[in-house]
Amino acid sequence: MHHTRAAGGRNLHSHMWIFGLGGLALGGGFLVFAPQIPVVSKSILLFAGFHLVGAVILLATLYFGAGRDWLRRLGAGKAKADRLDFGWGPGWMNGLALVSFACLAGAILIEVAAPAWWPAAFALVGLAANFLAGNSIMRGFRRVDQSVLPLVRFLPKGEGLVLDAGCGAGRTSIAVARALTSARVFAVDRFDADYIDDGGRDLLARNLTLSGVADRVSIEQADLTALPFAEGDFDGVVSTHVYDHLGGGKQKGLEEAYRVLKPGGRFLMGVWVPGWSMFTIGAVLSFFLTSKAKWREMAKAAGFELEDEQVNNHAWFLVMRKPAAA
Repeated sequence: MHHTRAAGGRNLHSHMWIFGLGGLALGGGFLVFAPQIPVVSKSILLFAGFHLVGAVILLATLYFGAGRDWLRRLGAGKAKADRLDFGWGPGWMNGLALVSFACLAGAILIEVAAPAWWPAAFALVGLAANFLAGNSIMRGFRRVDQSVLPLVRFLPKGEGLVLDAGCGAGRTSIAVARALTSARVFAVDRFDADYIDDGGRDLLARNLTLSGVADRVSIEQADLTALPFAEGDFDGVVSTHVYDHLGGGKQKGLEEAYRVLKPGGRFLMGVWVPGWSMFTIGAVLSFFLTSKAKWREMAKAAGFELEDEQVNNHAWFLVMRKPAAA
C-alpha cells in the first residue's frame, strides 16, 4: 500500500489519534468501571476477566501509539535488514483485531449486566466478526507475495517511462519494475507521511535495493497535485491506494496524471471504494469513500477515456487512456 498527503499537506490519517483515545477509554472502562458492576464483582471469573480485557486493550493501545517507536529508538524491534518492509506497523496490522476483541467483551458485559439489552450485544458480536474479517484483509497487505496490480496491459509495449504516483515504500514500483524489465520507473511521493513506520525515502530506497530494481527506479519528491514533469513525459502512470487519500485534490491529481502522460498513454489507478471489504475495515467511515461512479466522472472530466475496470485484492482498479489525438 502507498501513502501521500492531500494538497496543502494535511495528513488524512491524522485522525488516528481519535482511535488511540478510544482505545484508552475502552481499556479504562473495562479495567476500572466494569468490575464495579455488582454482577461482575460477585464473580471471580468476570471480575478477573474484565480486568484482563482492560489491561490488554490499554497496553496494546499504548504500544501501537507510542511504545513501539520508543522501543525502536532504544534499538529494539528493528526490521530485519534483509527483509522487505512496506511500513505497516502492528497498529495497522492488528488494530482491527483489538477492536473486535473489545466488541466481544462489550457484548459479554451487556449480557451479564443488562440482558434486556440483548439486541445491542448481538450487534456487537456481529461487529466483532466484521472487524476480525477486516483485520485479516489488512494483514494481507503486508504479504510480499500478494499481488498488488491486476493483469492489464497499461503499458502495451512493455517499455518506456512509468510514473508510480504516490509510491510510498515501493510495493507498486517494485511490481512494475519486476514485470516490465524494459521499463524505467519514476517513484514519486511527498515522503512526509508520518504514520508509516520508519517510512519515507530511506525505506523506499532500501526496498528497491533488496528487490534488485534500484538501478531502474528513480526517486523523486513531489506533490501529486503539482507534478514537476513536462507534459507528455511518461508512457504510463500507475498508482495504488493513493488518489483516494487526496481529499479535495482528487480532481487536480487526475488532471496532473493526464498532463504528464503521452497521447495514447494509460493510467492504472487502484483505490478503495464503498463495499463490504472496506466496511470490515472502516465500518461507517467506508460510506464516505468516493464511489466508482464519481471516479469515472472525475476521470472523464480530466480528459481520460475509460478502458477497463476490475477488482484485485479488495481494491478497485480503473484503466484510463489519454486519447492518442490529445
